[in-house]
Amino acid sequence: MQKFWSLLLAGALGGLVVIGGEKLTAPEAAQPLIVQQQPAPVRQVNYGGANFDFTRAAEKAMPTVVHIKASESKQAAIQRQRQQNQTNPFRYFFGDDFLSPFDGQRSGTGSGVIYSSDGYIITNNHVVEFADDFLVTLHDNREFKARLVARDASTDMAVIKIDASDLPVIEIGNSDEVQVGEWALAVGNPFDLTSTVTAGIISAKGRDINIIKNGMAIESFIQTDAAVNPGNSGGALVDVNGRLIGINSAIATPNGTFAGYSFAIPVNLVTRIIDDLIKYGSFHRAYLGVDIAAMDSELAKEINVPFVQGVAILGIDPDGSAAKAGILEKDIITRINGKNVTGLPELREMIGRSKVGETITLTVMRNGNQNDVPVRLRTKTTG
Repeated sequence: MQKFWSLLLAGALGGLVVIGGEKLTAPEAAQPLIVQQQPAPVRQVNYGGANFDFTRAAEKAMPTVVHIKASESKQAAIQRQRQQNQTNPFRYFFGDDFLSPFDGQRSGTGSGVIYSSDGYIITNNHVVEFADDFLVTLHDNREFKARLVARDASTDMAVIKIDASDLPVIEIGNSDEVQVGEWALAVGNPFDLTSTVTAGIISAKGRDINIIKNGMAIESFIQTDAAVNPGNSGGALVDVNGRLIGINSAIATPNGTFAGYSFAIPVNLVTRIIDDLIKYGSFHRAYLGVDIAAMDSELAKEINVPFVQGVAILGIDPDGSAAKAGILEKDIITRINGKNVTGLPELREMIGRSKVGETITLTVMRNGNQNDVPVRLRTKTTG
């Protein structure tokens, strides 16, 4: 009997310990649970003979990446609706007073990268193109109203400006030196999850995915398998030293979310565009003035030239930079300024990065002979 009461008392005390422990650790109403975990070991990777961890690159880059909320004002929404109604076919039957239902004000979120300490911020055109009201949240949670400085649809780049000083600025890397297979980090705000960092490798360079719907589009993306989702647009792709190598802009997906590959505009092109947008309010593009196609064996046979890897000139504008320099149809561009050209994206990017008035050297194959031709770049409207 004494043993029975001892067991009963022990069980009761055990139950009190469990219940009491749950009571003591239970959260108060409407408070989130806090899960505590042991610190994970630092991820060490040997790259180029040196050890590094991703925390250093993330720590360096995160303060320079901002959250952007872009909104359409009511006045802008009404104006847009009126413009849409001008093309409404029912107005021809029911008059100008027959309007489509007001579809409300549009809004969206994205990311941006601080380009200068006085508040110039890089982002994508598609993040801001529909909006006239911008709210920028910094990594330290300060909020600023921003204004649109300029944007360029053909490259999907834009600049906004906040009134601030002494801001942390991203360190600019060199996208030409980026190699397939090296590590990269994507920093941004996917799904409004601020200051998110994902890691992957450079999967390819010079990708043209035909996503910018503009006749003068420049697409020469850096492809990575770092996870990028809606909200990452305009954010940073950085190398293992936290240096900017691209602006995250697009994903290849069947369902609207990350499915394995993302695409960033290379920073060497970004800075060329952004500097023009800040200085002039538009991107001053050089105009080579050629119709081109990537060389393959079928094209070589069609235009009756020996096959060589490069870009074939199929047509030429007599007023373009190439024609003025003596470039001819059926010439095959193999290098620009000594750098190999193997496809259209590379050529478009290199011409896009060059400035009007600059002289570049095109290496072309003509009649089986290699020639270096200096070409002074002009604008399309230059007489």
